[in-house]
Amino acid sequence: MAALTRRTAASHIASRVWSGRQGAGLRLLTGAVISPTLADQIARLLAAYPQAQWIQWEAAESGAAHAAALQAFGEPVGHHYRFDRAKVILSLDADFLYASAGRLRYALDFVDGRRLVDGRTGMNRLYAVESTPTTTGLKADHRVAVRAAEIEAVARAVAAGLGVAGVAGGAVPAHVAPAFVPALVKDLLAHKGAALVVAGEHQPPAVHVLAHAMNEALGAVGQTVIYTPTVEARPADHLADLTRLAADMDAGRVDLLVMAGVNPVYDAPADLSFAERMAKVRLRVFMGLHEDETARLSQWVLPETHFLEAWSDTRAFDGTVSVVQPLIAPLYECHSAHELIGVLSGRVDAKAYDLVREFWQAQQGTGAFGPM
Repeated sequence: MAALTRRTAASHIASRVWSGRQGAGLRLLTGAVISPTLADQIARLLAAYPQAQWIQWEAAESGAAHAAALQAFGEPVGHHYRFDRAKVILSLDADFLYASAGRLRYALDFVDGRRLVDGRTGMNRLYAVESTPTTTGLKADHRVAVRAAEIEAVARAVAAGLGVAGVAGGAVPAHVAPAFVPALVKDLLAHKGAALVVAGEHQPPAVHVLAHAMNEALGAVGQTVIYTPTVEARPADHLADLTRLAADMDAGRVDLLVMAGVNPVYDAPADLSFAERMAKVRLRVFMGLHEDETARLSQWVLPETHFLEAWSDTRAFDGTVSVVQPLIAPLYECHSAHELIGVLSGRVDAKAYDLVREFWQAQQGTGAFGPM
């Protein structure tokens, strides 16, 4: 693996990015960005070179929650749940105790709601409608197994029972007990303000939209479900954006492709023929931890610092921002995504520590910002 110094990389990259074309032909491909500092760096880069484009790609990102938010609210909206306030919970193929971003917080709050302590005589109740056995389903008081494609039918029946406008109830799968949906609806309505409906990340947007509508009907908004700005700095349809990138590469519209922390040659959909199309890009720059499939097809490879070696910042599932402090100093001559974007922006010698510190110093609006 050939490692380039930041100064050498800057001199070569500048010849293309700073060509007077306002960044035309430049594409930056990253994973989903939840670092406020990195997001600000990329925003500044795009402002300086408005013809450049930033694409995000996460192979495991279904995009359903993003699409549902656009349908329900007209704009990207993030949300998290308050299981500590929930008395009755409906999980629609959602393994929130194991496979969600907030699983540790959710598990603690959910379990606390089942402890009979301090004079408490009642526990929360969990109804799980799911397509495969999960940790959450194993904890459910009432569990119904259906096919993944049948979750929407159950959700529609429950939404109709709750009186959600514009939703007509239909037939639920034949093997679901006839009394299940009416009993569930009655329990949810009896706990308005303390009920909660959770949709699984891999369910289609329609199920997520129904969950939003049911939570609204149950008075859950602001109580058991909290809407916030999105955790991602720029929510997007990752597959649609990657498809456009593949088309641009195929058409010869990409002169410089800079990739950081992604491996699209391995995990992009096969019908995009990403490797073949990427070969048409004149200059391919890759930053990553490993010499993977994408690295092998790149002309320049920059070794990336492990997250335990790098300063950064991040946003948690509930919107809380934290500074990320490294556990150790970098073992090798590696660089972080902050430093890579710094190079593209002309800050060749900037360190991640300085970039993160400067960003938060500017947010604080005062020069009295102590060392991190």
